[in-house]
Order: sequence, then structure tokens, then C-alpha cells
Amino acid sequence: MERGAPDAAATPPATASATAASSAAHDAATRHDTEFNKTFTHKFAEVRGVRMHYVTGGRGPALVLLHGWPQSWYEWRELMPSLAEHYTVYALDLPGLGDSQGSPRSFDKKTLARYVDGLRDRIGLDSFDLVAHDLGAGVGFQYASQFPDRVKSYVHMDYPLPGRGLPAARYRSFSWHMAFNSQKKIPEQLVDSPGDVREYLTGFYPQVAFGGAAFGGTRTSSPFTREETDEYVRTYSDPRVLHNGFELYRSLDQDERDNAAARPVRARTLLLTATGSLAATLPTLRPGFTDLTRSAEIPKSGHWLAEENTRAVRDEILGFLRG
Repeated sequence: MERGAPDAAATPPATASATAASSAAHDAATRHDTEFNKTFTHKFAEVRGVRMHYVTGGRGPALVLLHGWPQSWYEWRELMPSLAEHYTVYALDLPGLGDSQGSPRSFDKKTLARYVDGLRDRIGLDSFDLVAHDLGAGVGFQYASQFPDRVKSYVHMDYPLPGRGLPAARYRSFSWHMAFNSQKKIPEQLVDSPGDVREYLTGFYPQVAFGGAAFGGTRTSSPFTREETDEYVRTYSDPRVLHNGFELYRSLDQDERDNAAARPVRARTLLLTATGSLAATLPTLRPGFTDLTRSAEIPKSGHWLAEENTRAVRDEILGFLRG
């Protein structure tokens, strides 16, 4: 794989103090969690100029977890102990997000998948099972397409796939936040302080939760605990991480082209969606997969599957991977 330096012009400058603070706080959410720390460890590895952060622990075959927006590795926190009873878990912060420091050359999901493979190489994994959610599932699809011999099985969670059956322009019409996040400069200008980040995230999380506005409801309560929200606010309050998160949406047109040209994923695949979302999501995946083994809606869950119904997600993942 060709090595390259991050494109400094693509992201706003980060001060030395901000970078140092982010590095020092990488385990803020788990530092005092004695039970979690018996199994899991925070680690970093350099990949093509990006210092990638991941959390690992457990025993057995390797299982890689990729998060969505606006989250980090921490979205898997409640699932990880159960998964670690059967697998050696690697929960990644995607390049430029969470506590991964530096920025990739692009935020199209094909490029991000290559950074994930660079981390795989640094860790020393030959092959693994892969679970991915939201925009992380955009990375997961591209990874399984580009590196078919390295993915034993794949779980794709609640992410319609831009490509042959879904133009990026129509994808952005699904929710106001997809259109807003795709705008150049405007999101950063309006969400430009830690207080703004907290207000934006806490206002957004309920809207795509079960019973939220995206599902025709009126829910205003967050599906996340205060600790979960605080962790996401901490990471996205870094201006560079905030910007990089918006870049995930600005690259959707390139994702559409890349996905349309991608080789179909041949790994056996499980699709999990929010309640009521399967019918809209499944057709966007069919062109890209040759072995879509099972598709299921998670009961009483909106977009935040792992948090809203942890037990059902755990049972689906373990049942599929071990089946």
C-alpha cells in the first residue's frame, strides 16, 4: 500500500495544546472503569501519517468494529464485554475521528478502508470478522470489497449504501442533517464551540432514535447516557475532529462512484437496521453483495442500534458470526 502524508490543506489547523489535550484524554471515559480495564486496553499505531487509536481485548478470533457519526469507538462499549468472551475485539477510531490524530488524504470510504487495512497490517492480523455501523459501514463495505480475503464475515448496520441504486443526492434527502453536514464551511461556522457541539449532538441524537422525528415521532429524550454524551462531546469539540466528521458527508458523491464500481462483497453478510428501515435499506445493498445471508430489524430501536437494544444486537451478531 502506498504511503502518504495527510493533506494539511484539507483540515483546519490544530493547536499543539489541543492535540496534547486530546492525546492525554483518550481514555477519559474508561480510565476509572476497573472492570472494563481488566479486559481492554487503549492503543495507538501510526498508519500513513495518522496516529490511529483503538481499544482491544478478549480472546479468540479477531473481530473489528467500525463506528459511525457522530460517535467513536465508544459506541461499542456496552457490547464489547460480551463479544470479548468469544473474540479478540478491536474497536477502532476511524482516521481523523475520536482520538485518532491527524487526517487522512480524503474522507471517501474507499480511502478510509485503506487506512483500516494499514492498521490491520500494523496489528498483525491476517483475517477477521467485521462489524460496522452507519458511515463506518460505508467503510466496511469498501473494506470487504477491496480486501475480500481478509474478511471472514461481515455485519452491516443501518446504512443505506450510496451507489448504483441510491444516488448521493437522494441519500442526502433522507434527513436534514445529511444535507446540512454536506455543506462547505457552514457547519463549522455554526457549530464552533464546545457548547455548540453539545447542543447540536444532544438535539440530533433523539431525532433518529426510536420514536424520534426521523421515524414520524415526537421523542425529545436522548437514547444515550450522560457519560456517553460527554464522551462524544469531548471528541467532537476538537475543531479538527468536528471538521473531519462533516467531511464524511461531503465525500458522499465520491462514495457513490466508488461503490458503483466496487466488486461485490462475497463474504457472508448480516444486515441489521432500525425498526421499520429494512425495506428502504435492503434494495441499496443487493447490488453490492453476493451472500446477503440474513436481514433483520432490531426491535424497538432507531438508528442507534447498539445502544437502544444492546441485547438484541449482541444476539444477532454472535448468532451470525458463530453460526
